[in-house]
Amino acid sequence: MTIAQYTALSGDTTGSATTTTSVSANTLDANSATSLENEFISLMVAQIQNQDPLNPMDGTEYVGQLAQFSQVQSMENMSTVMQNNTVLLDNMQVLSTAGLVGQTVYISSNEFELDSDPQNGKVELDYASSQVNLLITDQYGETTKVPLGAHAAGEVAFSIDPEKLGLNEGTYSITVQVQDGQPTPNVLLAGEVEQVRIPANGGSAMVNVAGVGSVPFYQITQFGG
Repeated sequence: MTIAQYTALSGDTTGSATTTTSVSANTLDANSATSLENEFISLMVAQIQNQDPLNPMDGTEYVGQLAQFSQVQSMENMSTVMQNNTVLLDNMQVLSTAGLVGQTVYISSNEFELDSDPQNGKVELDYASSQVNLLITDQYGETTKVPLGAHAAGEVAFSIDPEKLGLNEGTYSITVQVQDGQPTPNVLLAGEVEQVRIPANGGSAMVNVAGVGSVPFYQITQFGG
């Protein structure tokens, strides 16, 4: 069953209902569930007032359509709640990230800026290796080998001391050499969080880590020294 067409020419009462609907629609979003529901109720009342008394409309259809409007409104409310939760999570991330300033974190990276202070880090070994060597290459292609010895599977801490190794300040890359047949291990570089920046257009917070540079918050793999 469909709702019969209705216009302002159908009667005085109908015109009043239409006017009320127009005023209500002006104060609400025309596409919102509440606005559509109000319009439907106004049309339903007008149709009931102008229906044929000898052949009345089936009221179950009105109930069904009202139920559909209620479902739409519930989905609209759920969408609003989800948007609010997203904003809340973003704010919580900002607050938690800001608390990292001055803290030591570990970043999965193979490049770092070396100054007069040692660069600390870890090598993540998936398997035991009879030899573990760090290959440190400067921006001119010169490589310095730092032997770490044999190690079991797990984390192997290291410290690159520029004074002991005779390294100048600058940009370096680091790779790990293990025994033949093993995959190249992951390198975690340690650094102190100096600054946290929140992008104006949204997105993940950026943390400026000493020696590593500016990286997205989600690239932090470990907190604390």
